[in-house]
Amino acid sequence: MKFNKLSQLFLVSIIGLMVATLLTSCAYVTIDYVFIANSAGSGSGSSGQIQTFDADSSTGALRSGQPAVPSGGNNPVALAATADYSHLYVVNEASNNVVHFAIAGDGVLTQKDVVTTSATPVSVAVNTAETYLYVVSGPNPTVLTEYSLSSGAIGNMVQQVTLSLPSNPTDTIVPTGVNVLANNGAVYVSAYDRSAYNPGGITTSTANPGWVFGYAVASGGSLTPSADSPYKAGVKPSALVSDPTNRFLYVTDFASNELIGYTIQNGTTLDFLINGPFKTGNEPNAICIDPRGFYLYITNGLDSSVSAYVISLATGTPSAAVNVTGSQANTTDTTPVAVIVDPALGRYVYTANNLGNSVSGFRLNPTTGALTPTQTTPYPTGAQPAALAAVPHGNHSLQTTSP
Repeated sequence: MKFNKLSQLFLVSIIGLMVATLLTSCAYVTIDYVFIANSAGSGSGSSGQIQTFDADSSTGALRSGQPAVPSGGNNPVALAATADYSHLYVVNEASNNVVHFAIAGDGVLTQKDVVTTSATPVSVAVNTAETYLYVVSGPNPTVLTEYSLSSGAIGNMVQQVTLSLPSNPTDTIVPTGVNVLANNGAVYVSAYDRSAYNPGGITTSTANPGWVFGYAVASGGSLTPSADSPYKAGVKPSALVSDPTNRFLYVTDFASNELIGYTIQNGTTLDFLINGPFKTGNEPNAICIDPRGFYLYITNGLDSSVSAYVISLATGTPSAAVNVTGSQANTTDTTPVAVIVDPALGRYVYTANNLGNSVSGFRLNPTTGALTPTQTTPYPTGAQPAALAAVPHGNHSLQTTSP
């Protein structure tokens, strides 16, 4: 059979399109591994698991990565990775334990060691020197426990401090989060006084409901309360984060729909930002700052949205100028409860959506901080995802700000 020139050109065009399509479909380059803690089944007694997703470098889209692994307990609620991205720690609330996993270069998780907590664990943080792991548990008792770390392995308890109000020592304190400064010099815990704030129940105290407990960390790891700690923190502080320059701390107030900002004085002491608090969406419950310290993101559980703020590097003031409303809002799937920025490029934001059984993805504009949805978001997960963590894949330069 012979082809005329027009037919030949047509055939070449078709082949070119097919090759281009094939190359496009194969051009997925993983920039991060995103880990999601959730339940393997829908029942209350279902075992926890950690799913791994691969994040595409050019679009931020997620696809299934390595097979899911058991979390080592039930109801995982928090994740934390080491600064070298070689180790991952998961808090299993219903099992009262914290489980350590090693992270391989291909994203495979291998369970290593486990510690059992004295009360219900709710949050975990690891210092950037990778020498201490901080776990906050409670209530009854409500404690901050510091463990030693050696090559990622959880060692002996270094110190355990009880969280209580000096003026109301018998009040029930409910912890919600823990954060350690990038310079490793201080650790903070958000909590609220259930004796003073207990919707639908009985209150027995007139103390301020919300608090942040601050502790200075000595070179040997000893914890000493910072001056004037604990600090007032609205009604029901739900999460907290510090900026990478160790100058500012931010706390979400779930009950008041506000963001509370503090300056960090003398390395550990907190003072309110004079122009705060700042408005959020309804029921803010998670918060993160991008690796460069420019932008701040908050999940609003009731609104199923994520709010974006620009941080003034001079004053720490978060401006909501990049937020949008209406049909252009940063809408997530149902009830986001965790939020992260990818560490490799600092270009993508992900939320774990507890009632949506999914992860939502957004592209971060590095110039403005504004968000736009990634391709095919949201991405299905196991039941009730509650926590996120991400580690870079390959030899990528990380987006950081030196303290």
